[in-house]
Amino acid sequence: MPQKKTPYFELRSGAVDTLHFVVKTPELDTLRTELAQRFEATPEFFAGDTVAIDVRRLAGDERVAVPALAEMLAEFRMKPIGVVANTEQTDWAVVGGLPRLDSQERHERRAPRASREGREGEGAPETAVESAQTAPTPVVAEASVIPSTIIDKPLRSGQQVYAKGDLIILDLVSYGAEVIAEGNIHIYAPLRGRALAGVKGKLDARIFCTCLEPELISIAGIYRTGEYALPPDVQGRSVQVRLVDDKLIFEPLGLK
Repeated sequence: MPQKKTPYFELRSGAVDTLHFVVKTPELDTLRTELAQRFEATPEFFAGDTVAIDVRRLAGDERVAVPALAEMLAEFRMKPIGVVANTEQTDWAVVGGLPRLDSQERHERRAPRASREGREGEGAPETAVESAQTAPTPVVAEASVIPSTIIDKPLRSGQQVYAKGDLIILDLVSYGAEVIAEGNIHIYAPLRGRALAGVKGKLDARIFCTCLEPELISIAGIYRTGEYALPPDVQGRSVQVRLVDDKLIFEPLGLK
C-alpha cells in the first residue's frame, strides 16, 4: 500500500559529515591532558560541534572506555553522536547508547591535527608546522566555476564570512573575526583573527596575507593557533601559507 504524503515531514536517506575524534591511546588521563593543552588558547574552536569517536587507530588489544570518553568530550563542549569502529571492535566500542557510524572520509584520508611545535621538539623546520588534532575531511563534489567573494570593509570581533569559492578581503580582519573559504583566501590587510581555507578538503588551497598576525590559521583542517609565535621572517609580514605533506608551510612573499 502506498504511503500517504504529508507536508509536515519526510524520511530520506542521506550521509552526515562530522568531525572524527580519532583515538590513538586508550589512556583517558593522557587524552584529557592533551585536550586541555590543545584548547587552552582556543576554547571556543570546537564548541558545540558534533563528533564521531573513531577507535580504528587503536591496536587490536587496546580498548578505550567509550562512555567515559564521550563524557570527557562533552566537558570540552563537543557533542559525540556515534562511534566509528572496525567489525572486531564493535562488541566493546558500540556501548553507552552511541550508535556505530559508517565513516564518510574519502579513502580514509588523514585527519586535521593541531600544532605541536614548541612542545615536542621534533626538529621540524621553523616554517613547517606539523599538526595532531583529529577531524575528518568531508566528501566534496568538484564544483564548476564559483565566483570569488570580495569584502571591502573591516571585519570586527564576532563577525564571520564564508565563501564557497575564493575569498578576497581588502580590509582589516580584527581579533575575534573569522574568514572561511572552500577555496583560497587573499587578505590585503592585517590578519589578526582566524582564517580557514579549503574547509571542504581542498588540499591545494592557499592563504595569502600582507600582514600575518593570526589567532588561528588553517588549510583543509590542518591548523595552527597563535599560542606559538610565528618565525620572525613571517610574523607581521607578507606571507603565503600552503600545505605540504600534512604540514603548514609559511613562506615570505617579499612584497614591499
